[in-house]
Amino acid sequence: MSDDGIPYRVEGATPIRDVVTAHSGLGTGDESGETVTVAGRVMLLRVQGKLAFAQLRDWTGQVQLFALDAVTGRFEDFKRLNLGDWVSASGEVVRTRRGELSVKVSGWELLARARHGFGDKWKGVADTDLRYRQREVDLWANEGVRERFLLRSEVVRTLRELLHRRGYVEVETPVLQPLYGGANAKPFVTHFNSMHADFYLRIALELYLKRLVIGGFEKVFEIGRIFRNEGVSPKYNPEFTMLEAYEAYADYFDMAELVEYLTTGVAEAVHGSLSLSFQGRELVLTPPWRKATLLELVAEQTGLELDLAMDLDELRTKAASVEVEVDEYWDEGKIVTEIYEKTTEPNLWGPVHVMDYPESVSPLTRKHRSKAGFVERITPIVAGRELGECYSELIDPEDQRARFEEQALAAAHGDEEAMVLDEDFLRALERGLPPTGGIGLGVDRLVMLLTDSHHIREVLLFPALRPGEARE
Repeated sequence: MSDDGIPYRVEGATPIRDVVTAHSGLGTGDESGETVTVAGRVMLLRVQGKLAFAQLRDWTGQVQLFALDAVTGRFEDFKRLNLGDWVSASGEVVRTRRGELSVKVSGWELLARARHGFGDKWKGVADTDLRYRQREVDLWANEGVRERFLLRSEVVRTLRELLHRRGYVEVETPVLQPLYGGANAKPFVTHFNSMHADFYLRIALELYLKRLVIGGFEKVFEIGRIFRNEGVSPKYNPEFTMLEAYEAYADYFDMAELVEYLTTGVAEAVHGSLSLSFQGRELVLTPPWRKATLLELVAEQTGLELDLAMDLDELRTKAASVEVEVDEYWDEGKIVTEIYEKTTEPNLWGPVHVMDYPESVSPLTRKHRSKAGFVERITPIVAGRELGECYSELIDPEDQRARFEEQALAAAHGDEEAMVLDEDFLRALERGLPPTGGIGLGVDRLVMLLTDSHHIREVLLFPALRPGEARE
């Protein structure tokens, strides 16, 4: 026991869920004859003279504490507990005459005093700014929040298990990098004092993982944090979690099947079903998912017949006809992709694999085996949002160098998200990358889907927020 009376540990505490399960058959007014110790937060306290009732909650469930002046040690102190105080309590498991499973408290200890409250017991905390800034309050005050994040943990664990079953090896690659690459995004930059150089937080996992395939890791994956210096929205947070996997001797069709395998495997693990409700609409994930080209889907949604062989002015006119703004230096592929993203993607409920993107917007992807100007890229769309990307990876070092140079030209025209030329990666490609398929799967997007969450902040424990004052 410490000088302030707070113990250093709790001996033999039983999870509340186990107590409730073990005594679910106890009859009204019955005593079990079994003494248990439970620990958690006091979330409700009601005093009736020489009786007191408290709702005790841990992360597995809740149970009533039934305290009596004649039985409970330090009964007067027990009556003065605050909502949110952590306590441990020991006593016999009983069911009261009102049918409430309870621990009849013989002894108890204060574990931590809650000096700030947790909102209205019945209404929780509705202020979203407070919820996100003080997630520790949200987890206690609002029903279902803790369960959502426990489900997220199960999603990540299941993804790992599913990939291990297929023979993939998990690795870790640098978060702090001398060059950023693997995606079109603006990086966060910092200065590495001992090296007298600027370094970058990674914007993707791709380039290092491909180097491992070159090194002989034929099936490799990483689940890691990614950082992109961009704004926030319901779909985007500058820090997020990505799963990337690469497999030698595979192409984008193989990787699309892998996305289906992972998505349906996780859905079955956490929901026991492939039929979900998302934002009030039914969503059925049963494979195989539909496959359609980007141009086919634009035609279905807008009636526009697009082709990369069209004149630039004609494509600009078609973009204007559906109120899509284009920059003057954009090529045909960029304009076509912009039309798709603005008019078509949000309306695809899916799931659907969107196939075959223009080469100019996919600088790390292999050229299509039969369609000039296109690459072998598939984007799985579920509920109007990208769930990930699937690729036949670019393996030709000369082609890759040319694509990097095109990206440098885009950067010169003001594209802050253009890739940089990475000589280390090009040198690795020159040592030989076999035919390889790759995926990037947004873990946060997957959790949003499985928890029916509209905003990405609902599935991030501590989302990015503008610095502000802490509030009650």
